[in-house]
Amino acid sequence: MLTLIIFIALILFGVATYNNLVRKKNNVDNAFGSIDAMLKKRFDLIPNLVATVQQYAEHEKQTFATITDLRAKSYSTLKDDEKAEFDRNFTAASRKLFMVAENYPQLKASENFIQLQRTLNETEEQLSASRRTFNACVTEYNNAVMTFPTNLLAGMFGFTKKEVFSIPETERSNPQVKDLFKS
Repeated sequence: MLTLIIFIALILFGVATYNNLVRKKNNVDNAFGSIDAMLKKRFDLIPNLVATVQQYAEHEKQTFATITDLRAKSYSTLKDDEKAEFDRNFTAASRKLFMVAENYPQLKASENFIQLQRTLNETEEQLSASRRTFNACVTEYNNAVMTFPTNLLAGMFGFTKKEVFSIPETERSNPQVKDLFKS
């Protein structure tokens, strides 16, 4: 009788642990979906922003070429790690685009440009919040996958550690504002 109770308790523990791991994994997937949605929104803003700026800055071909190359990729075919790389490349290109805009006072005063810039800034803030949520979900999931005794069942059922969303080392340092005006 005692053996049966212990066996049932172990089964219940196993089921509860497995279900907990599945919920945490689904939270990670959902959080990445939020990042993905914000990246797609930002991806779709690029042509409008570029078209607006191009009207004022015909000779800034290199910045536009970079952004157009980024936009030419089919977002839906990108893998998750490629989406993260796209995010890094777009961030660098958008900085240059806004530096171009600084050189054109009439562009900065354009209502279309101002609205696009606001929308892009709002999207960036939402993307930042989505990244924080994703990293929190990944941390919670990784804690469950790596701590005893759930790590025993996690290994048996193929739950593996996930990577948090991080930025390259070069973006972690403080930018030298004077250097931004040299390009």
